[in-house]
Amino acid sequence: MKSKKPFHPARHTEYRLVTSILDGTYPPGSSLPNERSFAKQIGVTRPTLRETLQRLAAEGWVTIRHGKSTVVNDYWKEGGLGLLSSLAKYGESLPNGFITRLLEFRVVLIPPIARLAIASSPGVFREYLNLFSNLGDDAPAFADYDWNLQILFVRHSGNPIYPLILNDFSSIFKVMALRYFSLEEGRESSRDYYLQLLRSIEQEKGDAEQIVRSVLEKSINIWKNVSKYNKQVEG
Repeated sequence: MKSKKPFHPARHTEYRLVTSILDGTYPPGSSLPNERSFAKQIGVTRPTLRETLQRLAAEGWVTIRHGKSTVVNDYWKEGGLGLLSSLAKYGESLPNGFITRLLEFRVVLIPPIARLAIASSPGVFREYLNLFSNLGDDAPAFADYDWNLQILFVRHSGNPIYPLILNDFSSIFKVMALRYFSLEEGRESSRDYYLQLLRSIEQEKGDAEQIVRSVLEKSINIWKNVSKYNKQVEG
């Protein structure tokens, strides 16, 4: 018999608040119920609710108005990177097109970082890319390998801000990547990508940025195919 998972009031409160905002129960511009009734509705104490609201306010989800009701922000316009990290936890409630937009942002962010990193530490990437032939057809192995490659890019870029940005993508990437690499098309595209990048480094071509940009652009179309496939299966 499985034991029940322990109840975490703060985590439960954040979940209820964020998903209620994302699913439109409390859309941007609306007011949340007063503290007393909202805490009772969620099933937590008022201090727990208050603490969670303050944390979400710092991320840009809501605006707390002393003596007045708390208002839900337009989080796309008023949120920050901390909001992205919270948003990534709730994949089942993400707005339509969110992951596609995230992949489009990655096309802008990662290629120039890869160029800087490889120019700085080509030996690190030569050694790492020589490992990709061991991945087989295992989707989790591909997901871990690909994420670690991006981590190497930001860590060897010479800019300490880049790892802070990428870290906010970690939880959503892990979920997304498993779905992406579940398709042979996704695995084959990445195999070709790793090989191109390895050859570029070995031959000192200096075209890493173009190679990375090309595969990330292609990944958007593959992700759209993943989404269509999942809809067909679920339907």
